[in-house]
Amino acid sequence: MTQTSPSAGAPGAAPAALPASIDETVSLLARGDYVADRSLSTALYLALKLGRPLFLEGEAGVGKTEIAKVLAKALGRDLIRLQCYEGLDVGSAVYEWNYLRQMVEIRVAEAAGGADRETLASDIFQDRFLIRRPLLQALEPHAGGAPVLLIDELDRTDEPFEAYLLEVLSDFQVTIPELGTVKAEKPPIVIVTSNRTREIHDALKRRCFYYWVDYPNALRELDILKVKAPGAPEALSRQVVGFVQELRKLDLFKQPGVAETIDWTHALVQLDQLSLDPETVNNTLGVLLKYQDDIARIQGSEANRILTQIKSELAAHGAV
Repeated sequence: MTQTSPSAGAPGAAPAALPASIDETVSLLARGDYVADRSLSTALYLALKLGRPLFLEGEAGVGKTEIAKVLAKALGRDLIRLQCYEGLDVGSAVYEWNYLRQMVEIRVAEAAGGADRETLASDIFQDRFLIRRPLLQALEPHAGGAPVLLIDELDRTDEPFEAYLLEVLSDFQVTIPELGTVKAEKPPIVIVTSNRTREIHDALKRRCFYYWVDYPNALRELDILKVKAPGAPEALSRQVVGFVQELRKLDLFKQPGVAETIDWTHALVQLDQLSLDPETVNNTLGVLLKYQDDIARIQGSEANRILTQIKSELAAHGAV
């Protein structure tokens, strides 16, 4: 599905200046409640400073999409999102002609009897009949400054569409045969994400700065929970992080991402849990894990083993 989300910033607010340093980039993300390590902030700062798309690759749920959302909100820019899927084409991603309006125009002209075919053909391929999709919207002027263009989950598309993006990402322009080339006066801030279900071609990667968004270590994941689930007891948050970190060491079909860690913590808070116990873990694994085979593997003795291990480790460090 193709989505657009205009007006990410506050209505009427002036757009914020781009960060002038890595430290300012860290602060900008922090204002949007995004806990980023310095290497990610460095990649984002350079992409903003040099006007290059940033290609973020990593497992689902590690926070790639959130970066674009936070960036748009913090900078007061419109967020334009192209959600990729198999079969995505130019008509859904860039533009298409409003065929219904064109047909009405033809019928009206024929009824009036005053237009020849050549003039009519020219008239119906004008700007007013053009339906703008996300990529074309992103290249047009915006009152709040150049928008943030999120091309989300590019790996879900087909290679022909990936090839089409080369012109967009290198020259920030698209070609409409009937109208000519549309080039951005101010290039959008482009964030491209991929869950790496397939390899993206080198030609596209060369047009971007690249960053692999990995799972956070325990300390950073705990910091994330302090921001995203501030109502959770600290002891519970530490146990949640410890449990999730141990799960990621196992050969699961789908390891839990940061999004699942946050969801699980919120769910446990709703259940008034102050600490993890085997029954609660078994009853709520569906919040954390998304495949029945993974749940069946962890439920019961394995969950109890992990829980006993992390409580013992936390107790040894005086954290419980």
